[in-house]
Amino acid sequence: MVREELTGDDVTALEAGDDVRIGVDVGGTFTDVALSLEDRLVTAKVATTADQHVGVLEGIRKACDDAGVEPSEVDDFAHATTVSVNALLERGGANTALVTTAGFRDVLEIGRQDRPSLYDLEAEKPEPLVPRERRFEVDERTTPAGVERGVDPEDVRALAATIRERDVEAVAVCLLHSYADPENERIVAETLRKEVSVPVSASHEVLAEFREFERTSTTTVDAYVRPAIDDYLGRLVEAAADDGLPEPRIMQANGGVADPETVRTHAVTTTLSGPAAGVVGAAATVDDATVEGLVTFDMGGTSSDVSLVRDGRAERTTDAEIDGLPIRTPMVDVNTVGAGGGSVAWVDGGGALRVGPHSAGADPGPACYDRGGTEPTVTDANVVLGYIGPETALGGEMTLEVEAARDAMAELADDAGLEGPLEAAHGVYRVANATMTRAIRSVTVERGHDPREFALVAFGGAGPMHAAALAEALEIDRVVVPRPGGVLSAFGLLAADESYDAVRTVGVELASADVDDLEGVYEELIDDVLAAASDPDRARLERAADCRYGGQSFELTVSVDDAFDRRTIARRFHDAHERAYGYTMDESIEVVNLRATATVPGGDPAVRHDGDGGAMAGTRQVHFSETGAWQTTVYDRDRLETGATLSGPAILEQAESTAVVPPRWTGEIGADGALEMRPTEVDDR
Repeated sequence: MVREELTGDDVTALEAGDDVRIGVDVGGTFTDVALSLEDRLVTAKVATTADQHVGVLEGIRKACDDAGVEPSEVDDFAHATTVSVNALLERGGANTALVTTAGFRDVLEIGRQDRPSLYDLEAEKPEPLVPRERRFEVDERTTPAGVERGVDPEDVRALAATIRERDVEAVAVCLLHSYADPENERIVAETLRKEVSVPVSASHEVLAEFREFERTSTTTVDAYVRPAIDDYLGRLVEAAADDGLPEPRIMQANGGVADPETVRTHAVTTTLSGPAAGVVGAAATVDDATVEGLVTFDMGGTSSDVSLVRDGRAERTTDAEIDGLPIRTPMVDVNTVGAGGGSVAWVDGGGALRVGPHSAGADPGPACYDRGGTEPTVTDANVVLGYIGPETALGGEMTLEVEAARDAMAELADDAGLEGPLEAAHGVYRVANATMTRAIRSVTVERGHDPREFALVAFGGAGPMHAAALAEALEIDRVVVPRPGGVLSAFGLLAADESYDAVRTVGVELASADVDDLEGVYEELIDDVLAAASDPDRARLERAADCRYGGQSFELTVSVDDAFDRRTIARRFHDAHERAYGYTMDESIEVVNLRATATVPGGDPAVRHDGDGGAMAGTRQVHFSETGAWQTTVYDRDRLETGATLSGPAILEQAESTAVVPPRWTGEIGADGALEMRPTEVDDR
C-alpha cells in the first residue's frame, strides 16, 4: 500500500531543491514508510518479511514510486528495527561467553533478591543469556579506588584458546569495579579481540556505571545481539547502496538516531527502537502546551506501547527490563504489553477469557487475513464488531474475510461459554482494553500523575480504534490521532534528532565533592559524545547527574548547568524528589553518576492536510459495547476538510489505520489533518 498525505495538484514529481527524507519502521505485522519532501508527506505500508531488510527496501521503492522520485534521490534514510529485541524475546541471539573476575561468574544467575511475582511460590526468573559452562573467570582485583592486582595477559590468551573451542559467537567482558578503573578490563578485552575472531563487548565501553548485576546484564545483552545487528545492518547497507540510497541512520532506544558503525559497536542501544520512534513522532505532531503532557498509545500488530511526553520531550529512563533482563542504557520510557491487533484470544484453565501475549503475527496472521490462520485475534474481534469493514483493505491491499473472523469468534464463544461470535468479540475487545488501560495507569497513576490532566495520543494500525474506550476508562477528555497515525513511528524517524549518551559513576557526597574533579569527568564524557556526533559544531550538549539521599538505593536524574553549582543541584534534587515521592529529607545528597548527552537537531517533516470534501464512503452496522448496534457513517479520512466536525458514531478510514468515534463523542479535523476527539454529555442516538 502507498498513501499520499496530500492530494490533487500538490502531488507532483520531485522539484529542484526538495530535500527528500525517508523513515522506515519495522513492526511485527507491517513495515511502515514515511517519505518527506518540502511540501508533502507520502506514506507506505507493506507486510513485514522474515528477512526484514527485504520488506524495508520494498516499502521504500513503493513510497518513492508514488512520490515520483528515485531511491537515489533520497538525501536521508532513518530506520527503526526489531532485530535486537526479537533476538532477546525469542532467545535467538549469539552463543555468548562471559568473562568476569574470579568468584563472580554467577552474578547473572544470582541477580537481585526481588522475585518476578512476589506471591507466586513457583515464580521463576528468566534463564541467563549465558549458561554456566560459557562463563569464565580471570584472576584480578579492582576496587572502587583502583587496580589492586593486575591481570596476566598470558592467562587471558589461555582463556581465549578455551573460548575458541566452545563455539562462541560473541564475548562479554565485565570485571568487578571496572567502571572505576577499566585498566584490567581493557587488557582482557584487547587481548581477546586479538585472539578470538568474534565481537567482544567490554562493560567500561557499554556502561561505565556501578551495580555489578545490571552492568553485567547490559554488557551481556550487547554481546548477545551484536552479531545479529551486525549481520542485518551489513545486508541492509549493501542493499540500500545497490538502490542508490544513502547509508541508513538507526534509531536508538534513547529516541535519537546514530550511524550504523556506532550501533554495531553499541548494539544494546537498538532495543525498543521502534516504540521510541513512535513517541518521538507523537511529540513532534501534538502540542502539549495546554495539558500536563501526552500519554502516547501505540497499538500495532503484536503489542501496545505506552509512554509519556512532558514539556515536548519523551520521558526517558535508565532502569528498564526486556523479558526480565535489566538494561541500563538510556531509553525512552516505554511500557509494552502483549495486546496488539494480532494478539490471540484464549480461555484459561479457570474459564476466563484472556488476550495475548501470543500473537498470530503477519504470517499466518489473524483468521480474517485468510492466510491459513484460524486462531481468534483482536483484529478478528474488530471485524466482527464492524470497526473494520468487509470492504476495508488493510495496508491498502489486504482484503479481509469477515466469515473467517466470525468462525474464529464462534469457536472462542464455544470454549468460553458465550452466546455467539458477537458476544465473544465484545469480550475480546473489553479484555484487550483492560490490559492497555492497566499499562497506561502504570505510567501515570502509579507514578503520581493524574491521567485526566493529559491528552491521549493514539497511533499504530489499531490504536485509533481503541483510543476513545481507553480514554473513557481513564476519564481523559482529549484524544488526538495524528494524520500519519498509522505510520507514526516511521514519521518519528523523520523528526528524530541524532543523540549520543555517556555515563560515569563517581559516587561522592555533594557537599564535599571536588568540583574540579567532577568537571574533569564531564569534559571526558563530552569528548566521548562529541566524537560520535556527525556534526559536533551543531550539537547541543546536556549535562546531568544521578543523585540520591544518603542510604537510598535509587537515584533521580537532575540537570547540571555549564557550571557545577552545589546549591542549584541540591535544590533541583529536592524538587525532583518531592515531585516523584511527595516529600524531601534532611539528609546528605550523594552524586552517584555523571551523564552527558550530545544532540544534533533533526529535521521538521511537513504535515499538511488538503481534504477536498466528499468524504462520506458509506454506512455499516457497528456494535458498541455500551450502547449496542448503530448504523454508522464511514468516512474517507483523507478527504475530510479542515475544520470538519463529526458526531459519533463515525468510522474514519485510512489505508494505514482506522479511527473510531463512538457514540457520545465528537471529532474535529485540525489544520494538519489530526483528528481530535472529545466526549459529549448528550447522547444523540
